[in-house]
Amino acid sequence: MDVTVASLAERPEMLEKVVGMADTWPEFTTNDPVGGAYYGRIPTELPQYALFAEDGRGDVVAHGYGVPFALGAEGRGTLPARGWDQVLGWAFADLRRGIRPDTVSAIAIVVAPHAHGRGLSARMLSAMRDNARAHGFGEVVAPVRPSAKHLEPRTDIAEYAHRVRADGLPHDPWLRVHARAGATIDSIAPASMTVAASLEEWRRWTGLAFDTEGDIDVPGALVPVRCEPERGYAVYVEPNVWMRHPL
Repeated sequence: MDVTVASLAERPEMLEKVVGMADTWPEFTTNDPVGGAYYGRIPTELPQYALFAEDGRGDVVAHGYGVPFALGAEGRGTLPARGWDQVLGWAFADLRRGIRPDTVSAIAIVVAPHAHGRGLSARMLSAMRDNARAHGFGEVVAPVRPSAKHLEPRTDIAEYAHRVRADGLPHDPWLRVHARAGATIDSIAPASMTVAASLEEWRRWTGLAFDTEGDIDVPGALVPVRCEPERGYAVYVEPNVWMRHPL
C-alpha cells in the first residue's frame, strides 16, 4: 500500500484525522485508567513521536505513538513489570520535570480496519525506529501485545512469547514483525495494563453475563478476566512482552 508517513509535529493540521481514525481495540482495553490519563496527550504534547500514514486520497490509514523516557533514571534501569502503564507514567513525569530522556518506548501502532493485511504495521514500526534514531536515540523498546495470544488466553505468557517456528522466528505474528525488524525479547511485563470495573461495565463492554465467580474468557483478552460477583467487580490484568530494538 502506497502511503506517506509523517509526524504530527511536521503536519499538525492532521491532528483531527489521526485522533479520529477508526480502530479495532476491544472496548475494555480503552478503559485502562492509566491509558485514559496519558494516551490522548501524546499527539498534542509529544507530536514529534506521533506518526501517521496517509494514503493517496489524504486518508489516515495508520498511526504509531511513542514516548521518550529516562530508563536510566534513579530507581529504574530495567524495563518495568507494569509495562505499558508504567512507561506512560514515567514518560509524562519526565516531561513534566524536564528530565532528559534516553530511550523511546513504542506505545501503540494502530491500523484502520479497512487497511489491515497490507503491511502497514511493519511500515509504522520501521518509521518509529527511524524517527527515534533521527532524534538521537540508540534504542526503542516496546511493551508488545501479542496479536494472537487472545486465541490462547490460558496459555502462560512466557511460554507463548518464547514459542518459535521452524525458522526460529516467534510463533506470534506481531512478535514476529518486531523480531524481523531486529528486536529481541527482554522480559515479560505481567501487569502491563489493568482494567478494574463494575460487573455492569464488563457486561456492557463484552455482552457476557459476568455472574460466575472465577476466571472468564473474554473475546480479545490475552488472559482471563477475574470475576468477583459478591464484590460487584471484575479485574483484567494484561501481560505484555518487552522487546528491545537497538538502532
